[in-house]
Amino acid sequence: MQISRRAFMALTAAGTTVSAFGLPAFAESKGTIGIAMPTKSSTRWIHDGDSMVEQFKAAGYECDLQYAEDDIPTQLSQIENMITSGVKALVIAAIDGTTLSNALANAAASGIKVIAYDRLIRQSPDVDYYTTFDNFQVGVLQANSLVAGLKERFPDAKPWNVELFGGSPDDNNAFFFFDGAMSVLKPMIDAGEIAVPSGQMDMTVCGTLRWDGSVAQARMDNLLASNYADKVLHGALSPYDGLSIGILSSVKGVGYGSGDLKMPIVTGQDCEIPSIKSIIAGEQYSSVFKDTRELAKVTVALVDAVLSGGTPEINDTKTYDNGNKIVPSYLLKPVPVDASNWKEVLIGSGYYTEDQLQ
Repeated sequence: MQISRRAFMALTAAGTTVSAFGLPAFAESKGTIGIAMPTKSSTRWIHDGDSMVEQFKAAGYECDLQYAEDDIPTQLSQIENMITSGVKALVIAAIDGTTLSNALANAAASGIKVIAYDRLIRQSPDVDYYTTFDNFQVGVLQANSLVAGLKERFPDAKPWNVELFGGSPDDNNAFFFFDGAMSVLKPMIDAGEIAVPSGQMDMTVCGTLRWDGSVAQARMDNLLASNYADKVLHGALSPYDGLSIGILSSVKGVGYGSGDLKMPIVTGQDCEIPSIKSIIAGEQYSSVFKDTRELAKVTVALVDAVLSGGTPEINDTKTYDNGNKIVPSYLLKPVPVDASNWKEVLIGSGYYTEDQLQ
């Protein structure tokens, strides 16, 4: 059998090789990678999923990408189905990092490698690797930005009145963010430079389940009503843009940002489009950029090395104890973003286009 030159060119353009006998010889897939993401309600997780699928396919793998919309039983079911279907590896951004032990034991029994993606999976010996950003440093960057904003906008207002928000208590990262921030803020609180009028300074009360912006907004409403009848709020530590938007809605609702009542300094994370627009508009003060393309790149390279019998690149073997073992990790560097550098960091890197931020 012979094929025409036109057919030959079409096949080779599509990435198909042609054998010596004139027949198409399709490259064999390296197998399927299961990718379990928490939700599509945050654009960052959409970017993560899309980036991994693109890069895994370029590396010769098929992908089974699933989103669980922050429902724990749904994510568990998705992961169990991936195991049953025979995926070669699992990349999991867990909704609740403590609920997957039985499923991961089944994965290990089937020889399936497990990579915790940006959220540490806890209480399981069957987590092989962890890829993430330096989460303690994220918190440090947020606190440093908060302090810089307070000095800039309220230079004569000491002690600055600040309220503290934490992430979801079932996400191990939330504690690293909070601890990193408090490593900067607690000495200033102790020195009397920063006041927390509510007295709420522990993750048990500052945490925001499921990173829900409406929960953060409701809590800020209550904090303002209970503690700020005769005080001015100068700042709020927020660990995530979705919470920041809720916090900003609350403070704007009682008049901040209008007249003589200046907008408090509000931090964030993930550089989501609504928050970057808010930064440009002079409302949210800052965010932290975590380039999901780079995290996907590191994760794909790690998985490919493991499945190819090589040695994956890791750069941390001490930090992340999941309650059962120290999980070998690769940490990437986060980047602070505010009104001074958003265009350079986000547009210059190609992460967003200017049209997306109009």
